[in-house]
Amino acid sequence: MELFDPAELPELLKLYYRRLFPYAQYYRWLNYGGVTKNYFQHREFSFTLKDDIYIRYQSFNNQSDLEKEMQKMNPYKIDIGAVYSHRPSQHNTVKLGAFQAQEKELVFDIDMTDYDDVRRCCSSADICSKCWTLMTMAMRIIDRALKEDFGFKHRLWVYSGRRGVHCWVCDESVRKLSSAVRSGIVEYLSLIKGGHDVKKKVHLNEKVHPFVRKSINIIKKYFEEYALVDQDILENKENWDKILALVPETVHDELQKGFQRFHSSPQRWEYLRKVASAPQNTKNDKCGPWLEWEIMLQYCFPRLDINVSKGVNHLLKSPFSVHPKTDYKRTSLAPYVKVFEQFLENLDKSRKGALLKKSDLQKDF
Repeated sequence: MELFDPAELPELLKLYYRRLFPYAQYYRWLNYGGVTKNYFQHREFSFTLKDDIYIRYQSFNNQSDLEKEMQKMNPYKIDIGAVYSHRPSQHNTVKLGAFQAQEKELVFDIDMTDYDDVRRCCSSADICSKCWTLMTMAMRIIDRALKEDFGFKHRLWVYSGRRGVHCWVCDESVRKLSSAVRSGIVEYLSLIKGGHDVKKKVHLNEKVHPFVRKSINIIKKYFEEYALVDQDILENKENWDKILALVPETVHDELQKGFQRFHSSPQRWEYLRKVASAPQNTKNDKCGPWLEWEIMLQYCFPRLDINVSKGVNHLLKSPFSVHPKTDYKRTSLAPYVKVFEQFLENLDKSRKGALLKKSDLQKDF
């Protein structure tokens, strides 16, 4: 990405929205084949303009209207909302209580700042290749569950644009889910409990749920390189004290003394595993293999923003917000746009297959 003078941004945005923004693909996605009347027309968009001017309840008749308004307004950021009972642009003219969010993709937001208590390389909005492994694990864990545990087919993962990732689940049945069902799904996928004041955020016992076991198997592939080498979570006493705050008091002193004899995080982790699995300690239901699993999960398990997922009317930043000076086809972004295009192809095939099946069932013989 090239550096540029911020004063040039408005002109660069004009260039972007006139020449580079993928309007046709964008409309194709949010229109879902136009099967449902007014689906696109009832979709809410929000624009963030210069000086953080925020405009909600934008809606458009078609692709052409969307193009013209975006080229006119040159928004710095675009958010996508729900499909409403009425056109969002006319929400002030609708009888009180009648304007309701009816459908929306099931979305997930994973933000690197939520891991600040367990990553050492960066904090706040800063990210690097070391801590980005957290997003890799999060995507693999959540995507496996969405596919295998729930049977959702159309899942689009995109970079959030700053410090994390978003997932859009776009199956037709999913878009119709109520807030209660969405809440149930995101609760199923959530394991980290407690705010900044809670030290131990994961509690397991010998009855570990299959979803948790499968998540642990994914984390195991990354844990040594990510946590013990890159993050060096047991490097010194200041850091291993954070780990010891998660273990039972019965083994706390033993681990504290033992850690001082070793000289690296991998060595200290191996010692922790040995102590946790020792016969005299496994009699304690807080030890055993689930002790090391609790630590692995606390440091590596996905941290979802629950409110983003459970609300039908929640807005989320639009995918593919490209830097205005960038032609994505000439950058490393190109293969990811290709992923988006393949995602749209699969959506179309699924929709056409469902229509053909419905047509065959309605034939009279």
